[in-house]
Amino acid sequence: MTKYDLQVSEDKNCLALVASDLIAQIIELTLRKKSRAKIALCGGSTPKAAYSLLGKKNLQWNNVDLFLGDERWVDNESQDSNSFLLNNSLFKEGNLSRSASFFSVSTTELASPEESAKDYERILKQNFPENPPRFDLILLGLGDDGHTASLFPGSNSLFVRDSLITVGEGKGHKRITFTSKLLSSADKVVFLISGSAKQTALKRLLDQSESWERTPAKLVVCNSEIIVLADKDAYPSP
Repeated sequence: MTKYDLQVSEDKNCLALVASDLIAQIIELTLRKKSRAKIALCGGSTPKAAYSLLGKKNLQWNNVDLFLGDERWVDNESQDSNSFLLNNSLFKEGNLSRSASFFSVSTTELASPEESAKDYERILKQNFPENPPRFDLILLGLGDDGHTASLFPGSNSLFVRDSLITVGEGKGHKRITFTSKLLSSADKVVFLISGSAKQTALKRLLDQSESWERTPAKLVVCNSEIIVLADKDAYPSP
């Protein structure tokens, strides 16, 4: 049974502070034991403030490898791209994190989303000795429909078990996404959730009886406790 450690912040600004501090702590602890820390990041509006704070922290960024848990199949310069989001927050001019190694998803320069998925799976296998790859941290968001990464309710991506990367589709975009197999292989998973629109989805995530068909975020099942960072708008006091 998946265990969740719910930590509720006063507001979205406090949430960004808590999230950036936690990610930094995980990186520091990892680099005490290993030569490189391998982190997968999520997109969306919620983590942007946390990334801006994180990018200014004085960490051993040259020993950090950063990946994306999902990406829309759009040009990397598009404002819909998670790479664009990171370039305008975590990697913003002057941020210390610019010395980290970032493995973006090759998208529209390839022939199809399926080719992009195959290419990103190849990149992962080149950079990890384990199969499936074992990330030190995977940061995830939660959609108001219960999706995480680009695993949307009713999509075929929910049923892919033999690949690390697959193609999902949601909200008008084809997307390249980690599969549930890969998401569940991480040493640590952290959900970052903000806003009143997420209340129902968050309650479903924490409900042990909830089905993964309706709330695909339930597909993330780890050996360690999953940390859920939320603000009071997403999880108001009873």
